[in-house]
Amino acid sequence: MQISAKQVSNISSTITHTIKAAVTAAANAYAAAPGANPNQNTLVLYDITGQWGWLGEAYGVMAGNLVTHGSKYTLQPAVNYVAGELNSYTGLIYIGSTYGEPLPTALLDDVLATTKPVLWMNDNIWQLSARATNFAGQYGFTPMYFDFSNTLTVTYKNIALQRNALAVPSGLLQTTINDSTKAQVLAVATNDTGGTVNWATKGANLTYIGEIPFSYTGPNDRYLAAIDLIGKVSNPNMLSRKRALVRIEDVDAEDSPAQLRAIADYLYSKNVPFSVALIPYYVDPNGYYNNGVPVSIHLYQATALVSALKYMEARGGVMMMHGYTHQYSNIDNPYTGVSGDDFEFYTAHIDSSNYVIFDAPVPVDSASWTQARVTAGFQEFAKAGLILPTVFVPPHYAASAVDYQVFQSNFHAMSQRDLYAIGWCPNGACGTGTPDYTRIYGQFYPYLVRNVFGSVVMPEQLGDVELVEYNNNPPRFPADILYSANCNTVIQDAVQSFFIDPTLDISYLKQIVQGLQAMGYTFVSVSVITKG
Repeated sequence: MQISAKQVSNISSTITHTIKAAVTAAANAYAAAPGANPNQNTLVLYDITGQWGWLGEAYGVMAGNLVTHGSKYTLQPAVNYVAGELNSYTGLIYIGSTYGEPLPTALLDDVLATTKPVLWMNDNIWQLSARATNFAGQYGFTPMYFDFSNTLTVTYKNIALQRNALAVPSGLLQTTINDSTKAQVLAVATNDTGGTVNWATKGANLTYIGEIPFSYTGPNDRYLAAIDLIGKVSNPNMLSRKRALVRIEDVDAEDSPAQLRAIADYLYSKNVPFSVALIPYYVDPNGYYNNGVPVSIHLYQATALVSALKYMEARGGVMMMHGYTHQYSNIDNPYTGVSGDDFEFYTAHIDSSNYVIFDAPVPVDSASWTQARVTAGFQEFAKAGLILPTVFVPPHYAASAVDYQVFQSNFHAMSQRDLYAIGWCPNGACGTGTPDYTRIYGQFYPYLVRNVFGSVVMPEQLGDVELVEYNNNPPRFPADILYSANCNTVIQDAVQSFFIDPTLDISYLKQIVQGLQAMGYTFVSVSVITKG
């Protein structure tokens, strides 16, 4: 058989695309969290062009982190997509953050041809509809125009979720239903005059969200609806468990053993396993709470506390390492310099408007410095005769990319909300390879994930009880936490997770525990959660 020059060219092009797709997938592939469906594999695409192209990386990482609860995934810029790539995956998520991103025709054609679940957020849906022969006929809806009304509520699964006013200027791209037998509105946004617009629409295998709900989020936010919709792509057969976690926070040598025993007794009586975020070495370098006289107490020196901690272990408590000293040097960072008050692995200050501003990793930050603190923490646990921790809680949930790698290599899991810097993530999936700490972003999770650093991360999305306003954060009471828990019920397989300071009256803990149990949630041990 003779092959023409044109056929040779086509074959060469096909081989090149196939090799490129294989290399890209291998380089950018990320493992799933424990318990995810091993048969699922999601492709996550993000935008990179324009002035705000760097935001696309952030959105891609955030989507990928959430995907891991259901499947493994590959993360890459949408412009790198090659024909047929979707064939290797069970679903696709595209985050359109750049208006007019030059999406490959191959991507548009493959999306239009597939029957696999596709989730499309925000921009460039018009490129897909324009490429289709009959978009409305295929999906039953049509993308229309941006609505810039003051939409502050998104209703999903009959739960009203908040939408921060700061997100309003970006608008919501509207859809209209052409065929109700093919398409349905999954969520609606309500504006301040009572009008409603479509927020999320599903037609056939395509789900569309009219914005990127990863900015200006909070515990009651429309972000929760997006999480659930991501789960329907990453694992359409997601389990529907109702589990809960409680963490006793900032425990150190200055805490009351009697209070800790009382907490253990109550939780044990309610058959509630719990965890304890323990600071192994307490320091008050400037004597802030001791009339100017410096204080330092090793864990093993606090014999009454250690006895109470062992008592807690016997009643279902699991010790976590909450930093080494939970403060940095002898400076206010940003509060007092005292353990439990300050950042340990990151520097911060309070600005003139009373906001905490994250500055940068501490000046001495390095893998060896961080490892030394982790090792010293393990030694404190060992000297006190406590079970060595397998879970780490970064103080104030802040650390550098280097630190996170050290934590990942020393602990089975993390209990935290993640902090990321633009420009760096493993496996060549994004960025320049160098973190840009002038551009940071955070993320919280409502269930177990494996983040882009490779760490298994347990959820903590409900926050804690705060009796007074601080740094522009309003007080937060048990009723507020339970309200957030109700918002989280829109997420299939959500884990309701909160933490509480042991110095508070135990009645606050009781209200939350009993409230979550009344909602049908069962408290489980971290050893159960970290298995998936």
